[in-house]
Amino acid sequence: MAKKEMHKIVCPHCKRAFNIEKSDYEALLKQVKTSEFNIELKERLDNEKDKYKNQLEKQRLSYEEEMANIESKYEKKLDNFKYQLQLKDNELEQAKNYKLQLSTKGIGEDLEKYCKAEFEKVRRMGFPYAYFEKDNKVSSQSGSKGDFIFRDYDSKDKNKIELTSIMFEMKNERSVTKSKHKNEDFLKELDKDRKEKKCEYAVLVSTLEADNDIYNAGIYDVSHKYQKMYVVRPQFFIPIISLIRNASTNVLEIRNEIAKYENQNATMRDLNERIKEFKFNFGGMVTKSSDKFNAAIKKIDDTIADLQKVKENLMSSGKELVNANNLLMDFSLTDKKGGRKNANKK
Repeated sequence: MAKKEMHKIVCPHCKRAFNIEKSDYEALLKQVKTSEFNIELKERLDNEKDKYKNQLEKQRLSYEEEMANIESKYEKKLDNFKYQLQLKDNELEQAKNYKLQLSTKGIGEDLEKYCKAEFEKVRRMGFPYAYFEKDNKVSSQSGSKGDFIFRDYDSKDKNKIELTSIMFEMKNERSVTKSKHKNEDFLKELDKDRKEKKCEYAVLVSTLEADNDIYNAGIYDVSHKYQKMYVVRPQFFIPIISLIRNASTNVLEIRNEIAKYENQNATMRDLNERIKEFKFNFGGMVTKSSDKFNAAIKKIDDTIADLQKVKENLMSSGKELVNANNLLMDFSLTDKKGGRKNANKK
């Protein structure tokens, strides 16, 4: 029987030594290593878990802080909104109370005074050349008149150009009056006043139909019924004047550009006509000059031809003179030698 291999082990507490078999030793060693590994693994897992928990906690705190800031900002905005809303509610309530305290006539007069005062506030800076006064002239045709007439000009010169004009009617009445009026009840008469006073636009400034969302929206265009007519609440009195005046100013600028363009075109047309006339006259002059030139050339050619004939005749005459001279010389020489033949015979 083979001898079993033994391993010596010393107890760490009592320092006592004892021997165990190799297989038991290896099993014990493996158990110790596994236990140490598990302990180390647990420690690492615990550390990671703590780190993760700390990280999550930081993120949670950061998120809670951010949410708190957002809620704080939102609360501030919400409080401010509530405050503004409360102010508007108070203003609306005051306006309703003020409206109920006045008579129908008093409200109408106050509305006119309000519009007049509002215009005077901005006249100097916004409308320095404008006319805005009560319409005191009753129409001979309809027997009516508007409340105010607005006319704006490009300057104060005597040759000033009217930019635009507006006939204004102001209407206001208590909500508890026995017979309530509607805005539409006054549009037809306002349109007549506009035409008779030769105004370009018509505007009804009204607090009638206070609960009507169409009119409460701001500026209501009724030009589908009456040309160039609007219904506005009092707070839009100055804005509607500005919009109409600015639009009319733009139209005037466009008209001036068109006129300038047309003048330039007229100048170009005149220049083109003058060029055409010059071309025509120049063409006639060229034609006449060409005819005269051709006639002169022909005359020169004819003169050259005549001179050529004279030259040829002169050359022919020269040859004849040479022949005659040669005959004369021959005759002279014969006479000197032996006299003439006729003379010898004698």
